[in-house]
Amino acid sequence: MTTIYHNPRCSKSRQTLQLLEENDIHPDIRLYLQDTPSIEELQTLLVQLQVSPLELMRTKEDIYKELGLNKESSDEERLQAMHGNPKLIERPIVIHNDKAIIGRPPEGVLVLFK
Repeated sequence: MTTIYHNPRCSKSRQTLQLLEENDIHPDIRLYLQDTPSIEELQTLLVQLQVSPLELMRTKEDIYKELGLNKESSDEERLQAMHGNPKLIERPIVIHNDKAIIGRPPEGVLVLFK
């Protein structure tokens, strides 16, 4: 089973989805801005991605600064922020067989299928 955390307005997300489909991979599409991941799902993603909460965040988004987040913020604060403001979650994320990768660049996701 394959899932993509997808934002149709994001060019990298669209490119990643197209690349998967061109390789005959038809993932479940999770529109994570509408179907916000729970704290538990975010924690699972961190394990699957093997990254820290900071590495999963889009720190250049205005909301990051508006929420008062910075390098000293705790992992819990970051998880709460991403849950409450899914725009802060890096995208796209492709999950396959309990492993995940951020699709930047889109071609990088293909390593999940080798």
